[in-house]
Amino acid sequence: MDPKSLVGTFNKKGQKIVEPEYLLFEAPRTQHFMTGSEVVKEAIRRASIDVSIAYPITPQSEAAALVGELYVEGYVGEYFRGENEFAVMSECAGASFGGARVFTTTSGPGTLRAYENFPMWAGSRLPIVINVMVRGVNSPLSIQPDTLEIGMILETGMLIWHAETAQEFLDFLLASFIVAEEPDVHLPVAVCIDGFFVSHTKDMVMMPPADIALTPYDPYRSPVPCMDMEVPPIRMMRDPFVMKSNYISYATHASWQQEVRAACERSRKHTIRLIGGLIEEENADAEILIVSSGTAVAQGREAVRLLAEEGVDVGIVKIKTIRPFPHQEVRQALRNAKHIFVPEFNVAGWMAREIKACIPDNDRVYAGPHVAGGMTMPPEVIVEEIKKVLSGRKEAVHG
Repeated sequence: MDPKSLVGTFNKKGQKIVEPEYLLFEAPRTQHFMTGSEVVKEAIRRASIDVSIAYPITPQSEAAALVGELYVEGYVGEYFRGENEFAVMSECAGASFGGARVFTTTSGPGTLRAYENFPMWAGSRLPIVINVMVRGVNSPLSIQPDTLEIGMILETGMLIWHAETAQEFLDFLLASFIVAEEPDVHLPVAVCIDGFFVSHTKDMVMMPPADIALTPYDPYRSPVPCMDMEVPPIRMMRDPFVMKSNYISYATHASWQQEVRAACERSRKHTIRLIGGLIEEENADAEILIVSSGTAVAQGREAVRLLAEEGVDVGIVKIKTIRPFPHQEVRQALRNAKHIFVPEFNVAGWMAREIKACIPDNDRVYAGPHVAGGMTMPPEVIVEEIKKVLSGRKEAVHG
């Protein structure tokens, strides 16, 4: 059944099924003071979820437990704990193969333990939504915020969105199910937040009513059949004809990986419609720009304010989707910038590499400042980095 035909009807919890655009943009909202983990619960309450599978790992454990409360209350169809993170992601795949709308959460080492499943999700065109509450993964052990794991999942084929605030987190979660399930997309979405900075910090969130819910998932709109082992790419084992021909095998894999990436690019129009664009610009005509994603953007905003007090004009470009990466939007936004600073909560500098790869004259890009392993990034550190570069280039710091 077309899920849109259910609009105006009521589910078993008495929630009215509404169009996604109504829930996201038109429904009245009331203000609530809540953590990012509580945001997960309220988003899933409104998301018509069939299955959620959980495994505890800090800092996403609380969010997973709160989704379990929704199961008890009757808002989630099935919920259980997996044996480990790899098992959770495998079980999520099984549920999605069977035609369920699936949600799960993970963090840090759990993300990496589950990693093998993510390319399989994308290759099998499974529209699973996973919340990644990022944290440190390198030794010595850290449970604090670090975005290294985002860099490690860039090429899995998933869509990757990075929310800055609890409000954006709520809206991204609700929109992600709809974008993931579009027939010309049908890919998993990783909705990422910086662990603790967003997951455990309280913030004001404008929440739509609890008595409305998204249209449910219709698996028959999938571009590939559900649980059909005779139709590639769902076939889990190559038949003897394919196994005898490396050429056919290689061509099949190569062409399908191209199609997965093409589907990622096709998601742009749906994502722009539901989250208001892939980037946000503030004073982007300035010659000095700070460009990043997630909570690094919030620190950048404070650095802009501090520099403005000294007469230094600085703008912000916030990147909301990492996959698809907003190449054209970034090129346009950075066209006049002389100096581009990319603060990141990781040591690898993957965001700076992405930006350098898509703009001309990329020696304008300064990778940093970087903090990692849970360190905070005081805005003064960004200010110092900008001043250091400008001083080295013998350019005036003060207006």
